[in-house]
Amino acid sequence: MSWLAPSRAQAQSQPWSLTNAQRQAFLRYYAPVIFKRANADDGRHGYDWLTNFDFDQDGDFSNNKLHWKQIPQYVDASRTGPSAFDRWRVRPTLYTSLMEYMDGGKNLTLVYHLYHALDKNAAGDYQLHDWERVEMQVRNVVGNPGSGESVAFAVVTQHKRNVVRQQGSADLNFMQTPTGSHLLIWQAEWSDKLLAAHGQELRFVTEPYSFFAGRMASGGKAEADVNNDDGRKKLHYVFVPEDSAAAVAAFNAQPVRYANADAQASRYDNGTSANWPAVKRVTYELQDIADIVPTHWEYGGYATHWLPEGPESFFLESPVVNEAGQAEVATGMQRFFSKTRDVENEDDREGYPSKKWFFGTFELNSSASDTGGGGSNAFHDNAWASTAVDSRGRTRASASGYSTSANAWWWQHDYFVHSGAVDSSDGVEQGYWLTGGWYLGSNGGFDGRWVQLFDDRPGVESGVR
Repeated sequence: MSWLAPSRAQAQSQPWSLTNAQRQAFLRYYAPVIFKRANADDGRHGYDWLTNFDFDQDGDFSNNKLHWKQIPQYVDASRTGPSAFDRWRVRPTLYTSLMEYMDGGKNLTLVYHLYHALDKNAAGDYQLHDWERVEMQVRNVVGNPGSGESVAFAVVTQHKRNVVRQQGSADLNFMQTPTGSHLLIWQAEWSDKLLAAHGQELRFVTEPYSFFAGRMASGGKAEADVNNDDGRKKLHYVFVPEDSAAAVAAFNAQPVRYANADAQASRYDNGTSANWPAVKRVTYELQDIADIVPTHWEYGGYATHWLPEGPESFFLESPVVNEAGQAEVATGMQRFFSKTRDVENEDDREGYPSKKWFFGTFELNSSASDTGGGGSNAFHDNAWASTAVDSRGRTRASASGYSTSANAWWWQHDYFVHSGAVDSSDGVEQGYWLTGGWYLGSNGGFDGRWVQLFDDRPGVESGVR
């Protein structure tokens, strides 16, 4: 068929690759610590928890927002024992992917998507599924995490903006433990605070972990200084990666289970200060973006979760595989649907296959904006059309070798690697497209957007293995 090119340039070959266990280890090692402000007054306790796509255990994403509005009832019912809510599994979750590629040395891109089943934008409207994410580029990987590699830069989503901080920035702070190096992130609450941090946006924490350790030890005020803002921001939650034993112990963090939901729900308002004894310290688990990708597929029951408008076409050279390595989406030209289906008809935002960060085609910003501005589509549009070259003179189509993909479809392994530098030129970013067979193990590559690494643990309460 016309979209199959006979030959392509090959990625730089290296004789070794990480194992899946090492890939899991890197995602666990660099999993962020999330300090979060709450909006839990007026009976909205539990609203600001992270959660997972199937917290209500009904296999239907279209009613997630509707059901999440009942989280206060879930919390209240948990005080007295079994109820209609005791089958729910809140399981605070970050959805992840790891991309492994050679460029001189071995480098990784780590993505952590913080999942919320309900958001509220600055116009006061409710929205289904919140899409904030943390991304890190790790360079000079030589084996297991903590063996001399470094984080070159990190990116956080601040509404439509992608705010970056490079290695050495005072805004890039980590909690260093024997079990991980955890980037410190602050997240706003779900409410619509106009002209201020709101809508679950993310910011870099500009103070070292020692500041928080001191405040916890003294029982002092719970707050964090963040990038591009004056004054410290309140916090009422800490979300801690459950697989980092040292971080869990330092915060004395606990999972959210039905039996302890009442104790793990903040009842603080975004305008109310809390001291550290009142801060809820909650563990979260890691799951895979690739868990959700098959639900977007035209033959994967997409109509339960997503609308039929605006499909994205992908040419898949390799299948989407589950934790056992079994194919869930076949190779070939495939269609994916990503506009959210909302039973309340209040939202039709776009899911993973339409997100610019899924392809690396976002535009880097150095500053946050309280009003949520920015986030131009120019570079993404140029990438789709293959009309602009990268820092090495390649377009998307010439890098993949699929010349007919321009303005027509995505190659499954299209990915633009940012250098970390901010380029103010409209529609241009500094970095390069990964080429040809970069994702093959023989080339030292791995494209984790399409591979499930973490055990799904269906129906299991958080923190139970």
